[in-house]
Amino acid sequence: MDNDSIERIEELFKHHIGVLSEDFQHKLDLVVEGQQMLAEKLELTGTELKDEIRKVDQRLTMVEAQLEQKIDAVAAELSAHRADTEAHHGMYRVKEG
Repeated sequence: MDNDSIERIEELFKHHIGVLSEDFQHKLDLVVEGQQMLAEKLELTGTELKDEIRKVDQRLTMVEAQLEQKIDAVAAELSAHRADTEAHHGMYRVKEG
């Protein structure tokens, strides 16, 4: 093998390594781009989820307030009913139990 053949082999080898390096870099760029897209989608999903949780929390607070009012009203009616039945001196008995 002479010097020209060796140099030609070295050139081909360098060219092949360069092509492989470019291909690897291209694939790595695609992976990075995919990771960035996933990160953005995850951030958007997190923001949407926080918004939905806030809405559910607001609705739950409203329902809690309404339920509390209804319970207070039932308690007042029960108290008035007991006072009324006790005013009838034994005609009605209220048992707790």
